[in-house]
Amino acid sequence: MDLYIPIIVLGVLAFAFAAGSVGMAALTGPKRWNRARLDAYECGIEPTPQPVGGGRFPVKYYLTAMLFIVFDIEIIFLYPWAVAFDRMGLFGLVEMVLFIVTVLVAYAYIWRRGGLEWD
Repeated sequence: MDLYIPIIVLGVLAFAFAAGSVGMAALTGPKRWNRARLDAYECGIEPTPQPVGGGRFPVKYYLTAMLFIVFDIEIIFLYPWAVAFDRMGLFGLVEMVLFIVTVLVAYAYIWRRGGLEWD
């Protein structure tokens, strides 16, 4: 149990800092409410009316998001391989080359099909 004490202390300190920050902001923050403050903030651009259902996003948006996730997961697999590279030897190198070639083939396919062009 002694090994978990620093983790528990860190968790308690993080929670105390977060709760304290929210509490102090509520106590010391300005309380003047007006129409401009209650409106949605869109970087100085006048907000446009949205349909009741929220509107639809194009399918290309979701495809781009999925591509980002796939290539992000590739990077996540590269970190442990880089850390354990010395211990895996030639087998680890061959496996990672096969993995990267597979991902590059997918990347080339997506690129040729125009999946990376945002119109």
